[in-house]
Amino acid sequence: MIGRRAVVPDPRGGGPPSCPDVLAPSVRAAGAPVTVGRVDTITRSADRPGRDPARTFAGLDAVLLDLDGVLTPTALVHERAWQELFTLAFVRLGVAAPFTAADYREHVDGRPRYDGVAAVLRSRGVTLPEGDPADPAGFGTVCALGNLKNELFTRGLDRDGVTAYPGSVRLLDALQRRGVALAVVSSSRNARRVLAVAGLADRLPVVVDGVAAAAAGLAGKPAPDTYLHAARLLGVSPRRAAVIEDAVSGVAAGHAGGFRRVVGVDRGAGHQALLDAGADVVVADLAELVSEDAGVAADRGVVTAVDGPAATGAGRR
Repeated sequence: MIGRRAVVPDPRGGGPPSCPDVLAPSVRAAGAPVTVGRVDTITRSADRPGRDPARTFAGLDAVLLDLDGVLTPTALVHERAWQELFTLAFVRLGVAAPFTAADYREHVDGRPRYDGVAAVLRSRGVTLPEGDPADPAGFGTVCALGNLKNELFTRGLDRDGVTAYPGSVRLLDALQRRGVALAVVSSSRNARRVLAVAGLADRLPVVVDGVAAAAAGLAGKPAPDTYLHAARLLGVSPRRAAVIEDAVSGVAAGHAGGFRRVVGVDRGAGHQALLDAGADVVVADLAELVSEDAGVAADRGVVTAVDGPAATGAGRR
């Protein structure tokens, strides 16, 4: 039997709990859901018996977060820009099959911009010269298409703005109160701009984005390089850090990097897809991982981890 403050050993190691306010410590059998508030969304995969979702951040010194789709709903702005880009490009290239949401998730989401362009073109049997990042926005090279996508994205950001997910801000508050180091790891070259527009720049000064990755010669997600670089900047071991991601490629990067916890946020990628990519825990909103008073309310596997009703759709638009 597991008592109220029991800790399940983790195969990836780690010290004593350092974040007692995150998910009250109640454990159910492998594969059984843990209800947070009124939403049954957190599930431990049966093939991960040593990973306890009720102690997601226990014993950790740092949390590394993706930006688009994790902290801000800019993934929606990105997806609209990609849709507009390939609607125009496919007409010029004579491609009949339209760009779909499935294309975005499979070929683009979480990847560096030029890699995403190349992956979509490959999926349609189209080959273009790689070009140069200095290419003007257009349709003649992979880089030109990527630069056009960036123009479309910045127009959308300037037009619509962006507001951070309330549940994500609550988690940042809880982690910062406990002195947990934080960093943003994003494939976007616009990460710092998005953080500034969302009012988060001052809270998250350590940013490894597309610009930093290119300067350091780091491979993009699903390779773990950018997350490992961020951990080095914070001076922490991956075994003492967690990754939070909404994209399959980002979850795979965190898993490949040997991070002690990988949290998936299901904004559309799919609960099982994130688990299959290596997530230890999958939630619909990061508010599900926050308990304001650090109290334990466990009875028959039910955990009250949020103050009031769960905010499953908080901040979506």
